[in-house]
Amino acid sequence: MSKDLQEVTRLLNLYIEGAGKGNADKLNEAFHASARWFGTMGGVDYDVDKAGFVAMMVESPADAGQLKVEITDIQIDGTVAVATVKESGFWGTLSFTDYFTFSVLDGHWQITNKVFAHTGGEHA
Repeated sequence: MSKDLQEVTRLLNLYIEGAGKGNADKLNEAFHASARWFGTMGGVDYDVDKAGFVAMMVESPADAGQLKVEITDIQIDGTVAVATVKESGFWGTLSFTDYFTFSVLDGHWQITNKVFAHTGGEHA
């Protein structure tokens, strides 16, 4: 496994662990300061900045005991990357497909954006 692939995978795992357990330190390490989250769930559009997303995950961690996460694809091209992650059991009942973008900024890989497709379940 290349050094770049190892680092992108490490950042995805920081996201998975940070969101799952509500760990702000892991989420803050993984994401660029200006990162944003976009998607639609239950007819509601989400456009959330890093601070808002981290606060949401700390207040209500994703893993209610049923969370399953699979990194299904990582593509790296020089200093940028994209990755696909499938989640089920998020907050107990929700499923998502997440698409992440990464860039090498300030000399290291960082997640710069996350967009999600709500693929199943109802949000309480």
